[in-house]
Amino acid sequence: MKKMLLYPALFAVTLAVAGCTASPAGGAGDAAAAATRSGGTDWRQAALDVMRGSFRDRGIATKDRIEQDDLQRVCSQYPDGDVPKEVAARLEKAQEATIRQPADGEYLGDWRAGERIAQTGVGWQWTDTAQTVAGGNCYACHQLSKAELSFGNLGPSLYNYGKVRGQSDAVVKYTWGRLWNSQAYNACNNMPRFGHKGLLTEAQLKDLMALLLDPASPVNQ
Repeated sequence: MKKMLLYPALFAVTLAVAGCTASPAGGAGDAAAAATRSGGTDWRQAALDVMRGSFRDRGIATKDRIEQDDLQRVCSQYPDGDVPKEVAARLEKAQEATIRQPADGEYLGDWRAGERIAQTGVGWQWTDTAQTVAGGNCYACHQLSKAELSFGNLGPSLYNYGKVRGQSDAVVKYTWGRLWNSQAYNACNNMPRFGHKGLLTEAQLKDLMALLLDPASPVNQ
């Protein structure tokens, strides 16, 4: 993911290792440790200070991913996912406004290319370059085809996605929106905001759309 969703548990771990990040002359780690001993600490801010002082830009992996956007800041307040309905509704409305439909009005690309994107997990790491073609790594969280033997279950099975739902205008636009910014439909869920955060290109998203909806795709066999 290009942007990280930081939870309180991560802050706690970061503070626990703060002493390892301190330089002999003092730094972010020392400051956080001192703040911890003093009591009444803003733990969230202390953890961010540690990370800002410990990490550095390396290749295309830059420290800006430490900075949370408005959605991430709110979601970090509910690490167990129990987001109040009124808060979730507000977040989803704001995220829905970010969804951009395809510029040419075409939603489906090539499902074969979509399968390669779903299988690929590279991208946005310090060892990558700006020319690295990122993947979606969809199988890490979803089942898509019956032939795939190894897949994650953090997300629901997408096998027969298009066969069950069809290709109505509502289904097509919902699927596009879900890929573009899943937070518009389920606030604080774990799915990357592929389009909104620029993780995948519009052409790649079209290929994933075809993988999910094309009757010839292995997803729908």
